[in-house]
Amino acid sequence: MDGGNQSIVSEFVLLGLGHSWDLQLLLFMIFLTLYLVIVTGNTVIMTLIITDPHLHSPMYFFLANLSFVDMWLSSNTTPKMIADFLRENKTISFAGCMSQIFFSHFIAGLEMVILVIMAYDRYVAICKPLHYSTVMSLHRCMWLVVAAWTVGFVHAMSQIVVIVKLPFCGPRKIDSFFCDRPLVINLACMDSHKLKVLMNVDCGVVAITCFILLLISYTYILLTICQNSKTGASKALSTCTAHITVVVLFFGPCIFIYVWPLNITWMDKFLAVFYSVFTPLLNPAIYTLRNKEMKNAIKRFRSYYMDFKGNN
Repeated sequence: MDGGNQSIVSEFVLLGLGHSWDLQLLLFMIFLTLYLVIVTGNTVIMTLIITDPHLHSPMYFFLANLSFVDMWLSSNTTPKMIADFLRENKTISFAGCMSQIFFSHFIAGLEMVILVIMAYDRYVAICKPLHYSTVMSLHRCMWLVVAAWTVGFVHAMSQIVVIVKLPFCGPRKIDSFFCDRPLVINLACMDSHKLKVLMNVDCGVVAITCFILLLISYTYILLTICQNSKTGASKALSTCTAHITVVVLFFGPCIFIYVWPLNITWMDKFLAVFYSVFTPLLNPAIYTLRNKEMKNAIKRFRSYYMDFKGNN
């Protein structure tokens, strides 16, 4: 490890998702379209929540944060992947590679905690409605978000401070479209088995802790819903179903990529694409299509825009 502080490898070669030029063009058009939809969809959600007074509540405050993180999640790797579809030599600098690893774990840890906070918010709203305004005050909501960013940053630092010091002296080919942490560790000029186990444990502690907290929250929520009247239970269940769907979509690929590695190249690539592209794409759709308040906010925004346009 001492001799590895000065890396001989200055850049890595990304093998991408395919080798055929026709396939590359097709993937370029598909992922460019998906990325534009991701940015547009999440921007619309954040804009609606910021501008619509009806959405100025803790639940939508956390949803705005989730939309921002989702957009950041996709932007960490997708633009580079899209640009590489049109390049013959798909290289990434050592610093760029380390940045992708750092931000992928920063965002993952941050989003996990935000999902836990959103579950806690729904738990208080459904199980302790009389205390909701006191418990979920603006001050506490701000501190919860700060805590989420802190956990994400600490988790990312625990990964990158080890990886950046590894001795990389070749080979330098990464069989993926971004610098995936397990694949980068495999390129180190050392026996990395124990290190990979340690890093997986680090990821596992964060992921499993958040998953258990989510499980506890939604168990209490569902038990409370079963005891409530049908009208209130139906609305609460609709909201929680959207949350649970997002949790499954996010944690599923994470568990298979980092906590329970499959070591199947095509499966790892599929899960990585699903995690970085389809999860940020589906989240806005789930929260807008299944949420009555969001749909009403879109109608109000459209009506306001049409009135403004008509007056001018």
